[in-house]
Amino acid sequence: MSVTSPSLSLSDPRPVPGSLMAVGALALLVLSLAFGLTVPAEGQVPAAVPRVWHHLSGGLAMGLALVAAALALRPTGRRATWVLVMASLLSAWLWLGLPPSRGEAPGAAGYWLGVVALALLAMVSVQRCAQWPEAPAGTGTGVARLMDTWLAAAVFGLWVLVFWQLLTVALDVPRVLLPAPSHIAQAIVDRYDLLWADFVQTVLKAVVVGWVLGCGLGFVVAIAIDRQPFLQRGLLPIASLTSTVPLVGVAPIAVMWFGFDWPSKAAVVVLMTFFPMLVSTLAGLKAADKLERELMHTYAATYSQTLVNLRLPAAFPFVVGAMKVNATLALIGAIVAEFFGSPTAGLGFRISTEAARMNMSLVWGAIAVAAVTGSVAYALLVRLERRVAFWHPSVRSR
Repeated sequence: MSVTSPSLSLSDPRPVPGSLMAVGALALLVLSLAFGLTVPAEGQVPAAVPRVWHHLSGGLAMGLALVAAALALRPTGRRATWVLVMASLLSAWLWLGLPPSRGEAPGAAGYWLGVVALALLAMVSVQRCAQWPEAPAGTGTGVARLMDTWLAAAVFGLWVLVFWQLLTVALDVPRVLLPAPSHIAQAIVDRYDLLWADFVQTVLKAVVVGWVLGCGLGFVVAIAIDRQPFLQRGLLPIASLTSTVPLVGVAPIAVMWFGFDWPSKAAVVVLMTFFPMLVSTLAGLKAADKLERELMHTYAATYSQTLVNLRLPAAFPFVVGAMKVNATLALIGAIVAEFFGSPTAGLGFRISTEAARMNMSLVWGAIAVAAVTGSVAYALLVRLERRVAFWHPSVRSR
């Protein structure tokens, strides 16, 4: 009995993933060469050196895009996928240096055909990264495992930045509506000290303190309700009120009670993170199997022993899930609370102040700092869950 390999080869009759998009990209690139990339400005003759450089840059971008499109027609594989991603991204980087991409000249028909071809290559590269073959267990290094997990997301994020930069500049989108990533990055670099002070005020003080207190209080109250069932009829309905109170109504009251500094924002964060942790912990404490609980009962285990050795380990994924949700809720709550009163620092204060001044590059810079902070916090909690609860079926199945 012969066993055929599931891997694709050049003679495999099955279609290669993304082959139609690759063919389309090749056709558009050939048409792009025929139509040209830039429309020369009327009565303006560009200097010789920039003209030669732009032709060279455009030729290299076209060549790398053609290489990427040709690789996209081949079967998947780790090396082929890596070369495809690098060639397409390098082609896009060179494309960003062309005059239409820098706002120095209008783009010809060939330029926009090339942009569509890059979009097709972007979809193919992300698709191939999503199908990235994982290294066998125990053979990959830490970097290889990181690529297996985050490669598709990283490549997708890079392509979003590429087209964001390309389209906002080439289409001359006003900065008030949507600044280019280069302008946002420049604002972050120029006002690094200001954004760092905002980060310390909002994240390291209000968010961290409020998140720890809110999650801790929700966890303790859940244990108390589980230990004394009569509390479930009294405390749980009252606790549910904390999730229904509108944030825009609580934030001004918290400012009046705790002042304009970070404690009032931390109080809002505590209110927002308390109920999700309470509900998730209660659900996790009930997740232990009935036969396991009966086995602990036959061992004459006390409530504390059953809780520590059986029920809390079973509830750990639920608790970490609530911590992940609360990490983003805490950041949102602290930023919104700063709209209603804050000292001269804070991400929410910076967003509201700079938006009033129409300095949208710095507004987007503050948003980018908050978004990166939330993503990093979420990734760290996922990493903690995989390290601590690696034995749990919900973690092993990922």
